[in-house]
Amino acid sequence: MRKLYASLLPLALFAMLAPTAHAQSSGQGVPAADPLFKTVSALDTALFNAYNHCDLVKLGSMVAEDLEFYHDQTGLSVGRQPFVDAIKANICGKIHRELVAGSLEVYPLKGYGAVEIGVHRFTHPGDPAALGEAKFVTIWRLNDGTWMVTRAISFDHHPVPQ
Repeated sequence: MRKLYASLLPLALFAMLAPTAHAQSSGQGVPAADPLFKTVSALDTALFNAYNHCDLVKLGSMVAEDLEFYHDQTGLSVGRQPFVDAIKANICGKIHRELVAGSLEVYPLKGYGAVEIGVHRFTHPGDPAALGEAKFVTIWRLNDGTWMVTRAISFDHHPVPQ
């Protein structure tokens, strides 16, 4: 009997995760006019305004205490304070982040919040030449009316072709 349940588990998971006939499958997420897209876009702007201006209090208030931040070059960092400390030591006054226009995708996570996917570009403040860019995935949790980043992945860092 256990073998039967074990063999049916992947099928049950597939059935639960498979898109329904009305699910969007364009690969573009919710439309830009959708309220969820507007909310997540505004959250991204607020988060990275704090990042770019070294507003560590605001930045810290937007990430969960148990934040998991995955970076392709530095690995995994767990917790709000290590994240804020790393921004203070490595980013403040040294790096500016901007979202690459047209790259933002937003997907709802039922009962949790949203997934944000995009490409961001990094420069030195006052120097318009790009250092590089990377892809990112951010998981936002909505809890009691407050949105917070719970997981973030920044990967595929590479120089911007000139």
